[in-house]
Amino acid sequence: MADQPHRTMYCCRCAWCQQQPQSAVATEHQAINRLLATLDEKARRQVAGLFALSHGRGGITRLAEVTGLSRTTIRRGQQEVQGATPVSSAIRQPGGGRKSVEKKIHPF
Repeated sequence: MADQPHRTMYCCRCAWCQQQPQSAVATEHQAINRLLATLDEKARRQVAGLFALSHGRGGITRLAEVTGLSRTTIRRGQQEVQGATPVSSAIRQPGGGRKSVEKKIHPF
């Protein structure tokens, strides 16, 4: 993980962080986003899923607002943490991500 570039930290847009940026809630949201910025995709969704589970009902929506991650990503992380879906060692599914340059260039 040390050789991976860090993601830019997401700035929470919830009402608490906008109205009271020095509050304990805003500080917690900043800490969550600082942690998620250091993780790869798989770990990021699993940690967000775990946080959403700990919040209980409405946790997915709350974490989506705080972290900027999609609700489906957080739900998938919850399922991986609970063991509902098999966890593979790959970060992305086969065929996921950008296509290589050789595949994008069409000879004329």
